[in-house]
Amino acid sequence: MCQGRCGLLVTAEDGKVVKVEPDRKSPLAGGGACPKGTSLPQLLNHPNRLRHPLRRIGGRGEDRWVAISWDEALGYIAEGLKQVRGQFGAPSVAIGLGDPKGLELAFAQRFASAFGTPNVATPGNACHMPRNLGSAFTIGSPCAADNDHLPKAIIVWGSNLRQTHDSTLRWSRLVAALSKGAKLIVIDPRKTDLASRADLWLRPRPASDGALALGMLRAMVDEELYDEDFVGRWTIGFDELRQHLGDYPLEAVEELTWVPRQQIAEATRLYAQNRPAVILWGNALDHTINSFQTSRAICILRAISGNIDIPGGEVIPGTVNTLRPGRFMLLPDFPRRQEQTLGGEHRLAAASAFIPRQALVRAIIDERPYPVKAALFFATNPLLTFPDAEATYRALMKLEMVVVADLFMTPTAALADIVLPAATVFEFDEVAPYPSPVLLAYPQIVEPPGECRSDMRIINELAKRVGLEEHFWADERQALDLILEPAGLSFEELKRRRLLHMPTEYRKHEKDGFRTTSGKVEIYSQRLKAMGYSSLPTYNPPQADADYPLLLTNAKEARFCHSAHRNIPRLRRLCREPVVQLNPGTAAERNLAEGEWVYIETRQGRIRQRLSLNPDLDPRVVVIAYGWWFPEAEASQLYGWREANVNVLTDSMPPYDPAVGSTNLRGIPCRLTSA
Repeated sequence: MCQGRCGLLVTAEDGKVVKVEPDRKSPLAGGGACPKGTSLPQLLNHPNRLRHPLRRIGGRGEDRWVAISWDEALGYIAEGLKQVRGQFGAPSVAIGLGDPKGLELAFAQRFASAFGTPNVATPGNACHMPRNLGSAFTIGSPCAADNDHLPKAIIVWGSNLRQTHDSTLRWSRLVAALSKGAKLIVIDPRKTDLASRADLWLRPRPASDGALALGMLRAMVDEELYDEDFVGRWTIGFDELRQHLGDYPLEAVEELTWVPRQQIAEATRLYAQNRPAVILWGNALDHTINSFQTSRAICILRAISGNIDIPGGEVIPGTVNTLRPGRFMLLPDFPRRQEQTLGGEHRLAAASAFIPRQALVRAIIDERPYPVKAALFFATNPLLTFPDAEATYRALMKLEMVVVADLFMTPTAALADIVLPAATVFEFDEVAPYPSPVLLAYPQIVEPPGECRSDMRIINELAKRVGLEEHFWADERQALDLILEPAGLSFEELKRRRLLHMPTEYRKHEKDGFRTTSGKVEIYSQRLKAMGYSSLPTYNPPQADADYPLLLTNAKEARFCHSAHRNIPRLRRLCREPVVQLNPGTAAERNLAEGEWVYIETRQGRIRQRLSLNPDLDPRVVVIAYGWWFPEAEASQLYGWREANVNVLTDSMPPYDPAVGSTNLRGIPCRLTSA
């Protein structure tokens, strides 16, 4: 159900999961489990689980449905897809995916390739892909904190590790490093629990991380804190970087980031002078129009400090010997033409087989460069998670066919033509994550309720209905053996072993070089220059708005995963309402009091949340709760999707990150008034 991959002990009785607790002996995630994990029995056995396929019989959003058979549901969808493909072409069908739980992403991508549409909208440009691609173009591959040796310095940047999972360093290992005297730097506008324990807490202006990274590079170069031997032997473009950093003096960076220049220099020294060191970054860094180049700048910090590919530093993980994802997704067999891909101008997104979500919304509404008429959504709730929720609503209302597979009715599902009941964790066989240094067997423990089916099975059966049998399987579980075939294992064998784990290797670059074109860390990227992007990291500052003097950022709740779980009783009792945080002085200036409902407004729209005063916040910053809707509200009102939804406040119009299409989801000008 999430990327945490915690080790769990599951108790089942009479065909139902009745208890989930942490497996203290598990090598995964330190043997712990969060409230979401231990609340899984309430989720799996929830009385409001979708149990049968539904077809809309009233107006869209009127909450009038009739239960139908799987045969009727798949036949209806297949006929609609074939009609759209015949009249408008395959690219006029889109697929929307959410946070990848397991293989549903790979199955959906495979379906899209065989069907002929390049338009698979994922949260990639706001989650992981800017960092993964920044790493690939700089170092050759993503890096991860070494879990076998402790670091002496840790930067936690844009990530709240106590509330959101970061697989690059288990929490238990981080605590062990701190107990051994490791230095801790936390970079976050909020004073999180971890920031309270830090040797140095930097409180940057929301969305200014790219400027801060360039400032730290400037301090590292000016004070000659870099690893001269590594830079000389294993990097390209250091002299160009030195010249480029002349545009980022610490005085200017302080103005851009609100972080005092002395703190920028101190953070750089703590990181560079306490090797080995790691940077644990979160997806807050992906939420700006500078996301890709911000990631490049941080990768360069890692490299020139000498912390790449060493024990206790940032290692380059191997991947378990399984089928390459590109091959599973049939990308070599069905290459996707950039000119057909929505948002194809963001070339790195298109090359990574995803489209920015706003590109899909724009194409549906404007019918340019061509109309999009049908969309299938798996593991996603676009009305809550796409930027510019109002535009997303208009797009969903305009589509000729909307299909949603989910566990429960959501605001998005309430607008669908067909709703499919999805199975979830413990209810089917699967392997995950994929690809990864660790591959886990997820065995089926109980039967899914009613007629629920896994996303894999839904896609596999739909593929047969639209004539794609040769690319799929008689039984979707056969795909598990195909994935494991290069490792010489079947799924049943992996299930007995529980996991495959690649051992960590160090200093691989001294034997094989880095996985870049040059074999070295490419500070200056000729490849990016040839593609029309900046060859060195840059930062484009946001525009101020005098009518909206505060800056909005957002935070996830520890009890929920994105927009999910607000209907789980145990979790909802822990967090009943959406809460917006504000500095007490800022609240006093506006006559706002602790606990009252307030309006948060941007040029896009207005929502309301309950006010909480936080003296550790910068007086110019507002922190909004993310992902809120109200399952207890009326379905015909789409469960109150507009009331507290932060994406009512976000924009889907340019500017975007040119390489991957990221939008500004943080640092947005706003204002607060009493509700």
